[in-house]
Amino acid sequence: MEKAVAREVTWMNQRPADDGRRLLDRIAAKDRDALSELCTRYQTVLFRYLCQLVGQRELAEEILQDTLVAVWKSASQFEGRSSVQTWLIGIARRQAHNTLRRRSLPGLDVSELEYVPAADPEPEDVALARAEREDLAAAIQRLVPTQREILLLTFVHELSYQEMAKILGIPEGTVKSRLNHAKRALRALLEASEEVGR
Repeated sequence: MEKAVAREVTWMNQRPADDGRRLLDRIAAKDRDALSELCTRYQTVLFRYLCQLVGQRELAEEILQDTLVAVWKSASQFEGRSSVQTWLIGIARRQAHNTLRRRSLPGLDVSELEYVPAADPEPEDVALARAEREDLAAAIQRLVPTQREILLLTFVHELSYQEMAKILGIPEGTVKSRLNHAKRALRALLEASEEVGR
């Protein structure tokens, strides 16, 4: 199961070499060009995260804008206790949850997960991979929001336990526990789906 999720999102393994700290220092000094550079560097990661979190592209775009405004206002508060990407995801998460609370919309929809096929795949492999992806996405969609979120942060955004604990505002032990519960729940859903398909 973990391999399927990891294979599904290998495109997310594009972490910037520079941690972005210098950009945040420049943004704190109200350098608009630095905000534009930060946006260029992290907008894809943040937008995909938000799409998966809220399930609507238009809403994700709106929340991304709110996130950038929040970054502009609070860049001086970055203390370097996490990576810049982790800090930005935390801000995006708070903006999304605030927006969802105001709008009373259901959260977390993984139907936006994208797939980048291997070079020149065989047609049978493509069909099998698509079926596996659809089964996986459907199973993830049936999980409770906290389980979906922890799986996304782990496998899509490849965050450490420490980074997830910081974003979610919970102890690392709780992160591990939630992840174990989410994996078991996902495995049970996938096994039940296989049984039905036989």
